[in-house]
Amino acid sequence: MRLYLTTLNPTDSVTGGFLPAAAALGWDVTILTDQPDRYPGYDVVAADVRDPRAVIDVVAAHHRPDVIFSNSDHLQAATALAAEYFGLPGKDWRACVTAKNKVLTRRALAAVEPVRSARIPPGANPPGDLPYPVVVKPAQGVASEDVVLVDGADALAAAVAAIRERRPEEVLVAEEFLEGPVRTLETLGDGITREVVGGFATTLGPLPHFVEERLDWRPPDTGHLPHLAAALDAAGVGFGVCHTEYAVTRDGPRVIEMNYRLIGDNCDFLLADLLGVPLHQWILRVHAGEPLPAFDPGGLRAAYGSVVSLVAERSGTVTAAPPGLSAQEAAGGVRLWHRALRGIGDHVEVTGTNRDYLGLLRAVGPDGASVDAAIDTFRKEHPWVLA
Repeated sequence: MRLYLTTLNPTDSVTGGFLPAAAALGWDVTILTDQPDRYPGYDVVAADVRDPRAVIDVVAAHHRPDVIFSNSDHLQAATALAAEYFGLPGKDWRACVTAKNKVLTRRALAAVEPVRSARIPPGANPPGDLPYPVVVKPAQGVASEDVVLVDGADALAAAVAAIRERRPEEVLVAEEFLEGPVRTLETLGDGITREVVGGFATTLGPLPHFVEERLDWRPPDTGHLPHLAAALDAAGVGFGVCHTEYAVTRDGPRVIEMNYRLIGDNCDFLLADLLGVPLHQWILRVHAGEPLPAFDPGGLRAAYGSVVSLVAERSGTVTAAPPGLSAQEAAGGVRLWHRALRGIGDHVEVTGTNRDYLGLLRAVGPDGASVDAAIDTFRKEHPWVLA
């Protein structure tokens, strides 16, 4: 079995998830990337992976493909088109484009949920009839970058002007603020069935920014599922894995965004830990045309889990950092993992985005109290220090 994995830069999900999963399945892997020097030891081919024509050309000139797959936010449509060209299982490229572009997402969901939003193309002024407060953000942004809450027309105009200094050619979107607890829905489909494999409760940092500081295991309430299923159907999301973020408003669940890929920031490993299944292998096997294995999402191997993003509270240089951990046992039957994203000597400039993460702390245990206690102890004993 020959897997072509398209990617932009090494991530935990790729290097620690999908590449080991492919090896466990006995597959041959060719990595297509615009950064070939960053994957030593693999069969790597340089390609403009954002362009499906370039991907198709490179694959056709290399080895016969059995699976073409990507977990990158930016490459879903190009990868889906390449898979379709070779007659391989894959996502609907239209759904990939719809999920990636927040303007198109709102348009697709208009019949399912009434969320006021406005497209702001380059050079245009924001509309004057929005229901404040609103959130302004790039239509195809990631990692909470340039996402900000504003409370009036003047603040919106200032936010748009500031974002355009960094993104002058990008379309922005302003939409009504969806007030309520933020949750996630994790789904996996094989083209015939789409299963809910879990979900998380998201803790955000202080407004007006939207930094994700912590995710705690919490599958979606059953009462929310019909609405969320209708939203996924409206966007055409069915095949493969999808990470959907939504707010539980006073009017019910409302989709914030759809990320047509596996959840990141080590939550994919947490999800696999909790379910006790080789999740990354399952995703690859679906793209090979296999049916989704039967599983019981309620039969958890671990009862509770959390991922805490260790966020820089100020700009500065890292002078002390926690050690890396791999499945270390802590008190109360909790297992801890720590993944450092920065190193001693690194300069950190606070941006108010998910790029402010210093490290990721993952924990699973028998209950929430035990997990919280282990996380608190680790953070007190091993602080990140910036000078």
